[in-house]
Amino acid sequence: MPETIFRIRWPDGAEEECYSPSTVIHDHLKVGQKYRVDDFHTRSRMALDLAARRVEAKFGFRCTSADAQAAKLATAVARYKPEETVICLSIR
Repeated sequence: MPETIFRIRWPDGAEEECYSPSTVIHDHLKVGQKYRVDDFHTRSRMALDLAARRVEAKFGFRCTSADAQAAKLATAVARYKPEETVICLSIR
C-alpha cells in the first residue's frame, strides 16, 4: 500500500504534514482546495478510517498510524471555529 503525505495549512497559518497509509486521501481532499474546518474534519476522518480498514483487510490489523493521525487532527480541529478554513497544500 503506498503511503501518502498530505500537507495542510490551518486557519492560523500553521502548516502540518499528515500521514495516510493509503492513497485513498486523494478521494477526499484536493490540492489547492479550501475546506471549512468541520468539513475537513469529516473528510480526513473518513479517509483515514478507510485507509486503516484497507490495511486491516490486507494485513489483518488496522493501521495504528492512521488512527493516531485522525486523533491528532481531531485535537487540532477543536482549536478552530467550524466555519474557518483549512487548505490542502499538497498530497504526495
